[in-house]
Amino acid sequence: MLAHDHLYKELLSPGKRIWFIGVGGISMSGLAELALARGQKVGGSDNHPNDLCAKLSSLGAEIAPCQEGENIRRFRPDAVVFSAAIPADNPELLAAREAGIPTLERADWLGLLNRDFSAVINVAGTNGKSTTVSMLSSICLDAGLDPTIHLGAALQRFGSTVHAGGSELMISEACEFNYSFLSFYSTIAAVLNLGHDHVDIFPEMHDVIDAFARFLARLQPGAQVVLPSFDPHMPELLRLWDEKAPGLRGKVEIFTFGYPDDRLLDKAPDLCCESLTYKAGLPQFELSFQGKPLGEFSLLIPGRFNVENAMAALLLAHLTGVDFAQGRCSLAAFEGAEGRFTVCGEYRKAVIVADYAHHPDSVKLTLEAAHALPHKRLYACFQPITYSRAKGLCEGYVDALKNEDPAILLEVYDSREKDHSFSSRCISEKINELGGKALFMQTPADLEAYLSDKLEAGDLVLLMGQDIRFVGDRLCGRTDHYAGRKSVAEEWSGQMPGEEK
Repeated sequence: MLAHDHLYKELLSPGKRIWFIGVGGISMSGLAELALARGQKVGGSDNHPNDLCAKLSSLGAEIAPCQEGENIRRFRPDAVVFSAAIPADNPELLAAREAGIPTLERADWLGLLNRDFSAVINVAGTNGKSTTVSMLSSICLDAGLDPTIHLGAALQRFGSTVHAGGSELMISEACEFNYSFLSFYSTIAAVLNLGHDHVDIFPEMHDVIDAFARFLARLQPGAQVVLPSFDPHMPELLRLWDEKAPGLRGKVEIFTFGYPDDRLLDKAPDLCCESLTYKAGLPQFELSFQGKPLGEFSLLIPGRFNVENAMAALLLAHLTGVDFAQGRCSLAAFEGAEGRFTVCGEYRKAVIVADYAHHPDSVKLTLEAAHALPHKRLYACFQPITYSRAKGLCEGYVDALKNEDPAILLEVYDSREKDHSFSSRCISEKINELGGKALFMQTPADLEAYLSDKLEAGDLVLLMGQDIRFVGDRLCGRTDHYAGRKSVAEEWSGQMPGEEK
């Protein structure tokens, strides 16, 4: 039980005054928006105000463009919520604690919010959380369930990272960074995959698996769990789960997804991808559930990894009572979450795609999806997120990018770490030492200038990372991430491999 559990009914009540430090963050802004929808008085601060801050202000939140103790004394909040990036000596945090005001880290606040719903689906995993939650949310909304949704990416359908629903169901991402997901409450939990990430928190792969085992150990008897049969780390996860919560695994229902040759818990996957082909570069696949054929499914977004995300979403929706036929219809129309293989537009008839891929596995898979689409030349542009990750996973990035021509490395993006001794230049140099063709660029402006000079009709630019994505916006003249945009299928309509041109 969290230290703040006894406060949740009180602090979540309408009329309570909640202040968010770092309110411009993707998750923090969403939580602030949900607080407004609950009838709470919301204020917040960010030293770098952005469009998310502007949106909150338009909804009635009081937004301060700097962080200072006077903000707390003026607003007089009932609680202060802060993100993991906020240092302990932050003046607003100090002012709140001096005044005896409850302070909660973002994960604790989200954990309190979980406890206000009778059914909560938390989706964890190294990669694919935002896309899977987006898929699941679309299926559930189409089925009329009206869940409350908390996402790490904007979904065009409701023009936000969150949706304040009217039912007893909540759907959320469960991030492992800083052990955040250990604050959450779940009636249904999913682990999509496991990879070595957040090396500043988890020095070794074992530490990652151990954290996810602790996440599952928090479940209560009667809960349901969704796991991938194909992930090689699942047996170790199950072993550590049993070690941390003896007997619990026998009191929950475990459902698996995967491919015919996969085995987990001595059985074939419950939801099984029987065949996978690509038509016009996009996946078409046949599924079965516990041996019963479900027919063919299709996606408008590329990549085998998105087939796996879709299987997880379908299985989770099934556990809420939504039939697979509804899931098929919803997925056939799903165009992706913002920043997940998003078509920004065109520059000189070259297509610009932005993606949040930041782990070596996701970089490699996203590149595979891009190569499957028609193009004259692919410009693979990557910006690592955080110096510790860039340094710790350097060899993985080299392996993912070494065959690209060109592989363009932008300097590391980091908003929370103090040690900047590593550089993306090291990744590019290692690629070139192996005979590759890598370039290093210091700033997004440098990359923008390079691309604006080089791009030709038919080229494809893949921008992977954090603020590197805004290079695509500037090249394409894209100003609104919530406005209508072309899907991958629309962008390449009539130009796909095997089709008449």
